Amino acid sequence: MAGVPTNRTNITLPPEVSAEILAKTQEASAIMSLARQISLPGRGVSIPVITGDPQAAWVGETESKPVSNPSLSTKVMEAYKLAVIVPFSNEFARDAAALYDELVRRLPLALAQKFDATVIGAVQAPGNNFDTFAAATAQNITAPNTYSSLVAADTDIATHSGIMNGIALSPQGKGVLLGAVDDNKRPLFINNVSEGAVPMVLGAKTVLSKGVYDGTNNVVGIAGDWTQAMYGTVEGVKIDYSSDATLDIGSGNVINLFQQNMFAVRAEIEIGFRADVDCFNRLTVTP
Repeated sequence: MAGVPTNRTNITLPPEVSAEILAKTQEASAIMSLARQISLPGRGVSIPVITGDPQAAWVGETESKPVSNPSLSTKVMEAYKLAVIVPFSNEFARDAAALYDELVRRLPLALAQKFDATVIGAVQAPGNNFDTFAAATAQNITAPNTYSSLVAADTDIATHSGIMNGIALSPQGKGVLLGAVDDNKRPLFINNVSEGAVPMVLGAKTVLSKGVYDGTNNVVGIAGDWTQAMYGTVEGVKIDYSSDATLDIGSGNVINLFQQNMFAVRAEIEIGFRADVDCFNRLTVTP
């Protein structure tokens, strides 16, 4: 790849490639697809949270209008750094187009899955100002209680002044829903077998992601009111390049890039997440 020196430096990605990596990260993340996105400054931002709904009332002519004063609080959304390093063979360095294609293919999925896994509570949060659903109410959707448990989730969310409008679903959760049948053995959540998809559940949109699975806690999805969840990013994806580093790939194994005719690309994104956790339910299964 012309213009790339052999020591550590920055790769200058064409703007459209950098934007595509961020866009594909958002597409690959079920949480980002459902939650609201806000602009996040590097120092963080305070988010107003309404903890009570205003109340209207009927009044007669010339009567005083009622004053409703819902309680307010704030949460701080802080930016935390999420990063991944991907090694490549030197053959990619000779072809910029091939390298860019591979970056777009590999990096977004890695970033998206880690972000989703953190939000659902499978991975420890990076700091105190990053919300997770680790303590959200759990509903066991294992058959034969799949339908009733989903209704219970919808009801619990409504009890906390939310509307279940989206479900972040893992492939394992999709399998559970595909297996749900009525008393006549007809599928509950798909139109026909050829589609093999679960586009909506109880009127709520579903978004599929591998990151929305926690095998330790048997979580296969998150249902909730996604107007009560938001994420923010400081900038686009930052890319660094090195051809002389030594990478620790775990279990005492290392890769010497120079010795093995390889180079590595590091991708970073600064991101934060906040939500009203009471407006969400974890969907679990019996192990």
